Amino acid sequence: MSNTVVKQLEAEIRELEHELHHVLPKELERARALGDLRENAEYQAAKERKDYLMLRMAQMKKRLADASMVNFDRIPRNEIAFGSTVTLKDLQRDTELVYTLVSAEESDVSQGKISISSPIGRSLLGKKIGDAIEVRTPAGVREFEVLKMMTIHDSRP
Repeated sequence: MSNTVVKQLEAEIRELEHELHHVLPKELERARALGDLRENAEYQAAKERKDYLMLRMAQMKKRLADASMVNFDRIPRNEIAFGSTVTLKDLQRDTELVYTLVSAEESDVSQGKISISSPIGRSLLGKKIGDAIEVRTPAGVREFEVLKMMTIHDSRP
C-alpha cells in the first residue's frame, strides 16, 4: 500500500481511539445518569457504538499491519504486479487505457487506479509488454494488449 493509504489508516485509527477513549465515556456517563440502564435507549446506543468502534479499530489495525508487511523486494521487477502502471490497448475499441494496480482501499477507476483483485487487475498480474489478455466482465469478454508497463520499482527512489 502507498504511504497515503498508511497515513489514512493511521488517521482513522487515531479518530476511532479519540472517540472510544474520550467522547464515548462521556456519553455513557451521561446515559447512566438518566437511570435504569435496561430501558435506557441512550445507554444502549452508546454501548452499541462502543462495540462498533472497537470492531472497526481492530479492522483498521489489521489492515495497517498487513500494509507494513508488504515486502517490495518480493514484487517482480520485470512483470506486472502490485504498484505497476500499465498502458493497454483495448483491441475491440482501438483505444488506449492507463491503469495503476493498487490495493482495494486505494482503488479509484476515475483516477485510473484499479484493484489487483478486480477482474482486469487479476488478468494483468504476471504479464509483460506485448502480452494479450482476455478479461471477463459483466458486460462480456474484453481483449487488451499490454503496450507499456512501469513497475513499482521504476517509480521508487
